[in-house]
Formats: sequence, C-alpha cells, structure tokens
Amino acid sequence: MAKPATRKTATRLSIDDRTADILNAARQIISEKGYEKILLADIARQAGIVEGTIYRYFQNKRDLLVKVAELWFGEQLTADSHLDGISGTQNKLRHVAWRTLSIIKREPVLSRFMLMELRPDPNYRSTPFFELNRHFTRETLQICKDAIASGEFHADVSPTLMRDMLHGCIEHRTWAFLRGEGDFSPDEVAEGIATVVYRGMLAHPVPSQPAAALETLVSRLEKVAERLEQKPPRAGRGNQLR
Repeated sequence: MAKPATRKTATRLSIDDRTADILNAARQIISEKGYEKILLADIARQAGIVEGTIYRYFQNKRDLLVKVAELWFGEQLTADSHLDGISGTQNKLRHVAWRTLSIIKREPVLSRFMLMELRPDPNYRSTPFFELNRHFTRETLQICKDAIASGEFHADVSPTLMRDMLHGCIEHRTWAFLRGEGDFSPDEVAEGIATVVYRGMLAHPVPSQPAAALETLVSRLEKVAERLEQKPPRAGRGNQLR
C-alpha cells in the first residue's frame, strides 16, 4: 500500500533572512532600473512577497534604499584593498584612486545615490555613512601622513587637505559618468590624479626628464674622464727604447 503524499508546509523565514531577501531583491532592481524609478511593488515581486510585507521591515522606500546603500558601502570597507602589498607613495596613491574609481564604475547607481541623495542631507554628518566614508578614506590619510613623516612630502601641508584633494578630484571627474553623460577609464584617471598630487606635494621635486637626462650624461662623462686620467698611456713606436 502506497504511503500518502506528505504535504509541504511553508517555512517562515526569520526576520534577518526576510530582511536579507528584501535587500537583495532591492539591490538587483536598483541595478536594473536605477533608484529614481524603482517601485516597492517591483522589489516585492522580485522577493516573492506582497508589497505590504516590506513595510514590516522598512519604514518606506527611502529607508529601504538607505539600508541597501549602507550594506553595499560596508562591503567595500570589508574587502581587502591589497594596499599592504604595494610599495612607494605614488604607487599607493594611484592604487587608492584606482580602487575608488573602479567601485564607482562598477556600481554607478548606488554611487550616484550616495553622492547625490545621501551626501547633501543636512544630517549627513550624524549618519552611519559619514563614519563609513571617513573609514574608507583613512588609507589615503595614512599614506600622506607617512610621506610627511619620512620627509618625502611637505610638512606644512595638512594630510586631510591632501586626502580631500585626491577624493575630490575623483568625484569631480566622475560626475558626468554618474549623470549618464560620459565615461572614464579608472586606470587613466587614477594615474593622472596620483601624479598631480604626488608631484605637487614632494618636498624635493624630481627634476624634469630633460634635466635629469642631462645630469646623467654629465655624470657618465665625468666617470669616463676619471678612468682615462688614471690609466697609464700606452707607449707608441716612436717612444720605444732602443
């Protein structure tokens, strides 16, 4: 005799699991449609729930979007920046700039939401994003402090000013891209920004290429002259003793 089929019962997700499902669904919809035109109904459909369920976990659409952005930014902070494996101040500045530019390039919608919606908020400095942003830019600040301490950079320039210069350049250079009006290369922009900041902050500027090449040539000629002066002359046929 065949056993009766067992009826599957729906499992109730925990609050954390349900919240994670909604956040994942929202992030996917945001990536596809942008945050301006997103509807809670779209997110609910993606998560396999009714729209009213979302309000059990989030106050409104903005609250949900803020939580998505906070989760995303937190992921960037926990990811290994690989800065420890890079030597040289200019190389480190280039890497920090490249990493930030790559994040913006990869996640333009969330980057735009943070820069255009969350940053202008009058209460921004009291939000988690302010502290997250300070933590994210801390590496740049430390690079500049180390360069000043070693005498590589000018000591009369504030490290926070140099940090703001680098990240300010990044934001300014990517505005058009975030508005959908242009594009950029993370490699090229990072190289340009790092070069400008590094050369401008050097306590002892490196000579320009032509001058450096001339000094190298003069040094080589001087060494050749020294060797010639130290080497005894070879006797010619007319000077041989008979």
